[in-house]
Amino acid sequence: MSKSIDYYLSLRSPWAYLGSQLLEEIAARHGAAVSVKPVDYGTIFPQTGGLPLPKRAPERQAYRLVELRRWRTRRELPLNLEPMGFAVDEGPAARLVLAARDGGGDPLHLAHAVLRAVWVEERRIDEPETLKAIAEETGHDGGALLAAAERPETAAAYEALTQEALSRGVFGAPTYVYRDEPFWGQDRLDFLDRALAEG
Repeated sequence: MSKSIDYYLSLRSPWAYLGSQLLEEIAARHGAAVSVKPVDYGTIFPQTGGLPLPKRAPERQAYRLVELRRWRTRRELPLNLEPMGFAVDEGPAARLVLAARDGGGDPLHLAHAVLRAVWVEERRIDEPETLKAIAEETGHDGGALLAAAERPETAAAYEALTQEALSRGVFGAPTYVYRDEPFWGQDRLDFLDRALAEG
């Protein structure tokens, strides 16, 4: 494929969840590959002016819920506004997705499933048994993928992608980059669609 989208995301982001399937549909329509790049926004936010949700002003937190309700309706997707597993460490899930990428698996399908596990299914994505189950539900060898996710080189790849994201000006999730042009947020997918159509 001559067209390629770099997809920087947090696997705990409701916005990534809301745009995940649509991104795949848009990419397929234009014959574009999607390079799934989970990154550590705990590292990115302090360097780019972002704040984790608990540190944001109450007004911003309240408006976030308003927007989530709007987009849940717009996308016609189930979404639990305050899921049990939102505040967990997403590092293990991110490394699992990278292990799938590096092992010839389907990282986009796996990322969809991890996001759905958080925002729909009330599952904790920091638990090895949960991650193993999600991997197997998406056609991967759960045990092998978990083992690969624990390798030092997988952790190094996660750190390297985070630094890559910073070097490319990524500051929020999700961010889609096409031909070095960033599109921040699932509400910018129509602009990405147009850019892909233009070549």
